[in-house]
Amino acid sequence: MTDTLVPRGCPAARQAEGAYFRKGCNPFAETGRSKLQNQRAALNQQILKNVRMRTGVENLLRATTNNKVREQALLELSFVNSHLQILKEELEGLNISVEVYQNTQETFSIPLIALGLKETKEVDFAIPLKDFILEHYSEDSSDYEDEIADLMDLREACRTPSRDESGIEMLMSYFIQLSFLENRFFPPTRQMGILFTWYDCFTGVPVCQKNFFLEKASILFNIGALYTQIGTRCNRETRLGLENAVDAFQRAAGILNYLKETFTHTPSYDMSPAMLSVLVKMMLAQAQECVFEKIILPGIRNEFFTLVKMAQEVAKVGEVYMLVNTAMNQTPVKEKIPYTWSNLAKIKSDHYKALAHYFVATLLSDHQLNPSDDEDKQEKAWSQLHDYMPEGLTSLTILRDKVQRKQLGKAHLRKAIVYHEEALRVCGLCKKLRDIDILQEILSVAHKRSLSKYAQHEEEDDFLSLTEASTVVPKTEHKVDMIVPQFSAVKVKDFFEKLGPLPVFSAKQRWTVPRTINFHCQEGELGFALKGGPPVQVHGLDPDCSAAINGLKEGDCIVSVDGLDSKWLGVNEVFKKLKNMGEHDIVIKVISCQDTMASVHKSATYSVGMQKTYSMICLTMEEDKITKTKKATPKLPFLSWGAKNREKAASTLCLPSAVAGISQPKKKFSSRLTVLNTENELY
Repeated sequence: MTDTLVPRGCPAARQAEGAYFRKGCNPFAETGRSKLQNQRAALNQQILKNVRMRTGVENLLRATTNNKVREQALLELSFVNSHLQILKEELEGLNISVEVYQNTQETFSIPLIALGLKETKEVDFAIPLKDFILEHYSEDSSDYEDEIADLMDLREACRTPSRDESGIEMLMSYFIQLSFLENRFFPPTRQMGILFTWYDCFTGVPVCQKNFFLEKASILFNIGALYTQIGTRCNRETRLGLENAVDAFQRAAGILNYLKETFTHTPSYDMSPAMLSVLVKMMLAQAQECVFEKIILPGIRNEFFTLVKMAQEVAKVGEVYMLVNTAMNQTPVKEKIPYTWSNLAKIKSDHYKALAHYFVATLLSDHQLNPSDDEDKQEKAWSQLHDYMPEGLTSLTILRDKVQRKQLGKAHLRKAIVYHEEALRVCGLCKKLRDIDILQEILSVAHKRSLSKYAQHEEEDDFLSLTEASTVVPKTEHKVDMIVPQFSAVKVKDFFEKLGPLPVFSAKQRWTVPRTINFHCQEGELGFALKGGPPVQVHGLDPDCSAAINGLKEGDCIVSVDGLDSKWLGVNEVFKKLKNMGEHDIVIKVISCQDTMASVHKSATYSVGMQKTYSMICLTMEEDKITKTKKATPKLPFLSWGAKNREKAASTLCLPSAVAGISQPKKKFSSRLTVLNTENELY
């Protein structure tokens, strides 16, 4: 179960007697990831402070006509904007420092991108829920203090989930609890007065609303983010690790896509449909990359049909990253997506396209059509490898003519070298990517391998060759798809099940205060029948029976029999309890349905009586002074950082870089991508 409680293991935790933490949560672990989250939370607070200051200065500028005051205000505004820009760069620096998300073992693999978790503030459910229990359910709210405490403990634990399946299960259990909570305590016609604050993971801007759906959407985002962190942490040098990585990225894509389709018009930019669409594409691209790595893990045989297959598989990886890079450079995502992310997508696209051309060049230069070969099969495979053929040539002509094979093979090598050089150029332009030694090593090794192979076939009259290599058609036998989240697989117990069956005792349906009915059986007959349940309803009431005379009505629900709760009892159980009381006085408690509240369609920005906007304004309001008649505050612009033209945008994550102040020694990595054995293996 996700709410299993285990003893805290760290000394700091033992200071509080009886302390515990939930399975799937590790708030005291001094890991690099937790330190990164703590630093990000501190930066978020500084950003919030400066945004408030800027709002105040802007209001002063609009209100004053004194030139001297305006000059001072403009100077202060310039200072605040400059400070916000510095904070933005610091936040981006934290987001780039993602080595904590990668696998700790030395691997010869291009780093993957993971999302950081959204930060939030504490929320006190106690007073609003107690008031609602007393008002709506007419029960003593003090009886539910433990349940409310469990709910708040679970939410607090979700701020620091462990990076494994237990952490995922804990976040999902809280998301399901939120569904229970929504049905029981959040009527569609009014606010509950609970203020939720979540920080945009790309900019650090707080979104503060009395909107329950902001909470649900943010938890979904964190589930997807945690899946990405699990995927990047997998050991990609093993088959099992790669399979786990593929599964994690597919599940991350499924969660983020579910968030995009379920919660429209989210008030936080990191959860906007445009951004989520890009993130889904990126996760599926990383899953496709891991699929290719799994295929080449045992090595690639230097054989005609194997090379054809590998060329198309790796071309598919290059294609999906090209689509990701294109999506990242579209407005409005371009202004917010991390600069390093789009650069890395471009690098991977060029790198894998270069590998596709290298494979084609290898099969042309290392293999000749022999009499024993299946000519028709090779011709069919070759014709499916390209979208067009050089003018005047056919597939069979190329396969039979050694000179043509050689010339076309060199053309593919030249194209591979061009792509490799472009990948190295883009990598060199980005300081953060330049600092990733493993990325530089992989790109350099691939480039040198293509140059070496081209040098083996170089001739003095190469400049006379005008043959141009055609594009390798991308194709895969292992297409990845997003995995739809299965929340039903997580078994969760409703914290507030004591209130009664959820379909009956919900925030949408109002009931009268429980009435006590004292009656007795007449000649062994109750005078009414029971139906439905739980809870059971009074049916076929005799108006002359003792129960009817004492106030029982047709359709009443029995919630207590002789002081014992009967909300969860069926017809047979309640009838048995009543019969067992015999001729003695029978005491039951019943409730009557008053009305059923109309269901209202809601999105993540739905908020009765509140403006659908970034809720920076809410941070300056006193909660107890907000009324339904309060004038709506004009919508504030999204945080611009004081600069209109930005080349980079902050995020929760980019790629690993060396720790500041520590020089990392250059290492030579042994890899399955470096050695060419022409007899049996290509890598």
